[in-house]
Amino acid sequence: MAENVYDTLSERGFIAQCTNEEELRRLLAEETVTFYIGFDPTADSLHAGHFIALMGMAHMQRAGHRPICLVGGGTGTVGDPSGRTDMRQMMTDERIAHNCECFKKQMARFIDFSEGRALLVNNGDWLRQLNYIDLLREVGAHFSVNRMLAAECYKQRWEQGLTFLEFNYMVMQAYDFLELRRRYECRLQMGGDDQWSNIIAGVELNRRIESQPVYGLTFRLLTKSDGKKMGKTASGALWLDPEKTPPYDFYQYWRNVDDSDVEKCLALLTFLPLDEVRRLGALKDAQINEAKEILAYEVTKLVHGEDEAERAQAAAKALFAGKGQADEMPSAAIDLPDMGRKLLDILAETGVIASKSEGRRLIQQNGLSLNNDKITDVDYVLLPEAFSDGAVLVKKGKKKYYRLLLK
Repeated sequence: MAENVYDTLSERGFIAQCTNEEELRRLLAEETVTFYIGFDPTADSLHAGHFIALMGMAHMQRAGHRPICLVGGGTGTVGDPSGRTDMRQMMTDERIAHNCECFKKQMARFIDFSEGRALLVNNGDWLRQLNYIDLLREVGAHFSVNRMLAAECYKQRWEQGLTFLEFNYMVMQAYDFLELRRRYECRLQMGGDDQWSNIIAGVELNRRIESQPVYGLTFRLLTKSDGKKMGKTASGALWLDPEKTPPYDFYQYWRNVDDSDVEKCLALLTFLPLDEVRRLGALKDAQINEAKEILAYEVTKLVHGEDEAERAQAAAKALFAGKGQADEMPSAAIDLPDMGRKLLDILAETGVIASKSEGRRLIQQNGLSLNNDKITDVDYVLLPEAFSDGAVLVKKGKKKYYRLLLK
């Protein structure tokens, strides 16, 4: 292992907190380390918030270490209270199993599972078999309720009410670490910085029960320069599943990030060399668009593959550079009588706008165009003659484009 992966992660901006930093850095330099990150199956797709974790795992594997992707078939039945103001919706066993299968396919784009190079494990395999009394006797004695209540993930829920069900989540996650060390010699847990309290609990449990040195490391959360979470869109989360967030929309999200976030995203979400990341991040004014295009292409290629990245890039160039193909642009086919229909009705029905009130606001703010002409009338009627070659181009806001097609 030529370069210490700890230094790689640190230089690229991944690391938020770490236990026994020097010890862990030395271990990663001298030995092959089995490590894990947990993913609770709360949806049927991973999203942009998981991106940093997947990239961190990929860097670790490229440096010769062995990842365990732990899907929460057990913890998913309880729900992590971290960052929540309300209790998570209870899921059926069938839904949890389905979501875990969806995760596997997406993880395989980042992690090589061939020849034992990585493991995919479900914590339901042991958590669902536990005897409650045995768990209390083996594990419960090592948890201080006072310390648990001081953890950030519980403090945030204290006012709204914390159920006993959720209170057990930290114990279950800590037990996961103990079980993974016993089964697979796993010595490191990694996760988002909102998981620090849970990760520390697992490190302590291993030390108390079996006197084994294990380590915890958290990644910074994916946030914008203003501190807000990245990966949120008007329609919700930015999903890695192409059925939930089409590759073109995914590409456009990264193409439109704020100038001040470009270098950070290139460092965290691509494998471009750091010298190139810094060169691109230093570009100013109109030149920064080159960096944004590279970011969007590289990120889309990682998540959806090279073909989809090429198609999304070509569609974007059709809009911004007047060349390429627009086939990948979000499109909707409509029926249009000779006398036409109100534009806002059509846009609301096709999902281009969330509601007609949103459409009226856009028009009042000069934020809606048809074929590059501003729409100023909220009662504008779309007529068949507006269509060129059977299509009309809708621009919403500054950077969102759609095509309406005649059936």
